Amino acid sequence: YILCSYSAIRLDENLNPIQYLIENNSRQYEYISGEVSYDQPDVIRIDSRYDYDVNFKTNSKFVLSGRVEASENFGFSVYYNYREPRVRYNSIFSVFDYANSREIEIGGDYKFDGGFRLNGKFANVAYKDEESQRVSIGLSSKWGVISARKTFGYAGELDAISFYTAHSFLEGLITPNFSLGFTSYKLSSSDETNNMLTVLLGLNYRPFRTLSFDTQGQYMNNKIYNNDFRLLLKLNFWFNTNF
Repeated sequence: YILCSYSAIRLDENLNPIQYLIENNSRQYEYISGEVSYDQPDVIRIDSRYDYDVNFKTNSKFVLSGRVEASENFGFSVYYNYREPRVRYNSIFSVFDYANSREIEIGGDYKFDGGFRLNGKFANVAYKDEESQRVSIGLSSKWGVISARKTFGYAGELDAISFYTAHSFLEGLITPNFSLGFTSYKLSSSDETNNMLTVLLGLNYRPFRTLSFDTQGQYMNNKIYNNDFRLLLKLNFWFNTNF
């Protein structure tokens, strides 16, 4: 059996029939990748990654992230992401008009006395002809994390707030955890607003270092799942440990 190429009629983005070459032996998802990092502890860290699409002969992805420790309690971070949509080589979807996206995010965090850390970030995502923005803020401590997020622009409108806490007792024998989240979202300013509420309540029981039991109740309520409740049970056993 020999794979061979052939021509077929397909529809373009305007639903016009076109001749399209189908290559059964085509290579798919072939990339050349490279990573470069620089780290000076407690001062600066930079990480980067680059992907080149061999089939389409174009830049596929470039990610650059960095963090600067401006002082003992304050840190500054930046993130950049250039990404081409991953469309399969020789796929009919390659005839559509798709474009890359560019995302840049800047943020900072400050550590207070008592182990509290306040962090905030702002991001802008640029598409072909549109843009979307994202703002997030959070407060973390040894007791848990509370965070809020707002997204607006081309990607839709979203407001979300979440809270998570967990703490171990009796030298790690039992660890209860609790999570609460509320989200309000819509695709555009003229669309109907949808709300979603999620609640998680769980418990981890670890009688030995290599053995633990988990149980978690999950509650969700939105326009698709009305008062949906689920109970999950899990058993963990480590067959080998070296610490």
